[in-house]
Amino acid sequence: MPQGDKSSYTDKQKRQAAHIAQGYEDRGVSHDEAEGRAWATVNKESGGGNKSGSGRGKKDSHISSTRGGKAHKSGSPEQRSAAARKGWDTRRRKQAET
Repeated sequence: MPQGDKSSYTDKQKRQAAHIAQGYEDRGVSHDEAEGRAWATVNKESGGGNKSGSGRGKKDSHISSTRGGKAHKSGSPEQRSAAARKGWDTRRRKQAET
């Protein structure tokens, strides 16, 4: 269960936390755990509660959202291994040409 007063969070941050928590619950995480993880994610992205207004606070970093639990962009272990073999063959072939 998240602790502390949430009044310093903007409406947008509250909506984000609710949406993130719903995603966790859909994947089988308990309600309390999902809510705690959601607020941790909001805090990581926005640096905590931000009062609205021009020039107040820092810009949000969406690094947590962009990953989204997906596989890393470098591909599966098989794809990485195939790419390494291809690179090795290319280097060996080019070295033989010179």
